[in-house]
Amino acid sequence: MQTTTRVLIIGGGVVGASCLYHLTKLGWSDVMLVERSELTSGSTWHAAGGFHTLNGDTNMAALQGYTIRLYKELEDITGMSCGLHHVGGVTLADNRDRFDMLLAERAKHRFMGLDTEIVGPEEIRKIAPVTNIEGIIGGLYDPLDGHLDPSGTTHAYARAARMGGATIETHCMVKETTQRPDGTWDVVTDKGTIHAEHIVNAGGLWAREVGAMAGVYFPLHPMEHQYLVTEEVPMIVEMVKDGREHPHVMDPAGESYLRQEGKGLCIGFYEQPCRPWSVDGTPWSFGQELLQDDFDKIEDSIAFAYRRFPDLERAGIKNVIHGPFTFAPDGNPLVGPVPGMRNYWSACGVMAGFSQGGGVGLTLAQWMIEGEPERDVMAMDVARFGDWITPGYTLPKVIENYQKRFSVSYPNEELPAARPHRTTPMYDIFTQMGAVWGQQFGLEVANYFAQGDEPTFETPSFRRSDAFGATAREVMAVRNGVGINEVQNFGKFLVTGPHARDWLDRIMAGRVPAPGRLSLTPMLSEKGKLIGDFTMSCLDEETFQLTASYGSQAYHHRWFLDHLEPGVEVQNISDRRTGFQIAGPKARDVLQACTRTDVSGMKFLDVARMTVGQTACIVQRVSYTGDLGFEIYCDPMDQRALWSILWAAGQQYGMQPFGMRAMMSLRLDKFFGSWMAEFSPDYTAAETGLDRFIAWKKNADFIGRAPAEAERNNPPARALVSFVVDAEDADVHGYEPIWLDGAVVGFCTSGGYSHFTGTSVAMGLIPRDRIAEGLRVEIEILGQMRPATLVTAPLFDGDGARMRG
Repeated sequence: MQTTTRVLIIGGGVVGASCLYHLTKLGWSDVMLVERSELTSGSTWHAAGGFHTLNGDTNMAALQGYTIRLYKELEDITGMSCGLHHVGGVTLADNRDRFDMLLAERAKHRFMGLDTEIVGPEEIRKIAPVTNIEGIIGGLYDPLDGHLDPSGTTHAYARAARMGGATIETHCMVKETTQRPDGTWDVVTDKGTIHAEHIVNAGGLWAREVGAMAGVYFPLHPMEHQYLVTEEVPMIVEMVKDGREHPHVMDPAGESYLRQEGKGLCIGFYEQPCRPWSVDGTPWSFGQELLQDDFDKIEDSIAFAYRRFPDLERAGIKNVIHGPFTFAPDGNPLVGPVPGMRNYWSACGVMAGFSQGGGVGLTLAQWMIEGEPERDVMAMDVARFGDWITPGYTLPKVIENYQKRFSVSYPNEELPAARPHRTTPMYDIFTQMGAVWGQQFGLEVANYFAQGDEPTFETPSFRRSDAFGATAREVMAVRNGVGINEVQNFGKFLVTGPHARDWLDRIMAGRVPAPGRLSLTPMLSEKGKLIGDFTMSCLDEETFQLTASYGSQAYHHRWFLDHLEPGVEVQNISDRRTGFQIAGPKARDVLQACTRTDVSGMKFLDVARMTVGQTACIVQRVSYTGDLGFEIYCDPMDQRALWSILWAAGQQYGMQPFGMRAMMSLRLDKFFGSWMAEFSPDYTAAETGLDRFIAWKKNADFIGRAPAEAERNNPPARALVSFVVDAEDADVHGYEPIWLDGAVVGFCTSGGYSHFTGTSVAMGLIPRDRIAEGLRVEIEILGQMRPATLVTAPLFDGDGARMRG
């Protein structure tokens, strides 16, 4: 057995085999895979083998499209068959919300280049004749949908990898993973020890156990899943005679997927009375077995399926396949470098292996070899979960995700499982004040505060929600007086040391501020892509506070630690520093009433330490609302005391609490971009306008400088702009196509309703050479073409007098 390798992949399912192949495809041949049994053991061998492109995240959809197109390439390379059946597929909608979701997905597909189409009931009857269209109002047809042979496909990946120089060792069980001081790994197996520079956990059902060997917890859990294969179905027999194959049918109402299998049908269910499997750990002895048939849990699902697909009821059951596969809490894979670990990579939690496995392998290989993936993969980055996550949190979230696998996914939906999990000292106070909670990175965050007869639960919707009125009230409270909300949901880092300033000059593209000042700065990757949007505050020459996205804190901390230098210490203090922001024309009056420090001379972008009431605070003159405002940070133990003084002082000025719904409306008045919407690793600073914060004259060779300067000299083809939209009852959420002269020329990054101005607003990327004040375009919102006009002047405080005054 080979005893040294550059990369050792643990796990021989379709994902591990894909990772191995893609590493060789991108140029690394000294790579190895070990599998404790045979290739495909675990979940791969009993998978239904379906594949599709439909995914609410456009980058995930693109990676799924890549995966599907890859199969023909694998067949050409290896001469092996993947058993491809490109039969197409239709997703059904039996109510308005489901149809709205399909309309929104079709709109995204327009600028992605995916050839899907909305079809009516009669078209569905022709496309998928086994379907009873009673109650169906429409569907989404995708010609790329299909199915394949799971075993053949996995072995095709393996052969292609071997052709590229890779080694595969089966019947080789990993016992220990131990890291050497130089960051390389000793992997002890029952055949001997392998020394590897990098290891990849592609353990599938055993990913938890493999991770535990290195002291890492991977938040995933296996779920039991069952599908049935019928005897011959007369309609299918006739189609086979005619040389036709029935397409896939996804029926969200019935929580089922259906396809042809031979001359019969195959149908699987995501049933509500689902069951987690192997809660306390996957047995090492499991591998090629199936679970005992369990018709009780799918009894209702089968009854529904008989109504939707009547031919099923008349067909006998030939096979029952009941086996486990793994989910992460949000259903997406866990991919990338594990935070806090050197040379340890994740490629697990891939529940849709034959839709996503190719994209996962490509992403991992690009990350390892080129330093970063070609597209934003935050949706499957293992760093999207923090150290706070536990098996007790993972299990109910995985159950919830399984149950909602085919449910409508709304842009404003807040899922209830495992909540509340993490709360601030203000949770009970805000709850008593009517807070309606959302969550971010496990933290409860107030979306809005219900008063009077305002709804205490926001009904999920693609259209303007029933929280519209409450949000408008909070927006007006800020603009006309003063509002208050928490700053807990900012990621916060403390950077200290004698070389802190020089280090920040290299890490950040913007200007490192002088003591008592703050600056706004992008953080760039080596390729010039945006990987952070930071506020950088200088408390003294060796002490800096950085604030950015709370949900990206593990992602950012990983980057900082990967680039750490002597003389610099970086601490993630996201949960060790909290507080409030106060915003509105009366914000200065409230703050002054709470401190003996004279704040009248505190200029925009100033930062100072001061005592507010009896609490030691860091106060920053800045606000994401675009109004006069202050961010006030303190120790969490002092937060309630700080609240008491601010709230008491604010009463004479009509202070009201406001939540994230109002915040996201307020920022639209100034066309402020949002992280993971306008600003993400998909875009560059020049595309999004963040290049105005780059300190081009500083001497430091900051990360991403060369590609950023190249774009400065040769501006990119597209740029971020803002529109006012003639909307009806639905606003832009993101990824709606922008039409000009009868063609799609761009897409929206985000949008919403500006309650202060009574205007629907959209932000998006369009060709730079078409940008002009007053440009008229159309934006497709839920299947309707809505007129929109490009505007450059902010809708509020156009000259910045109030924000800066």
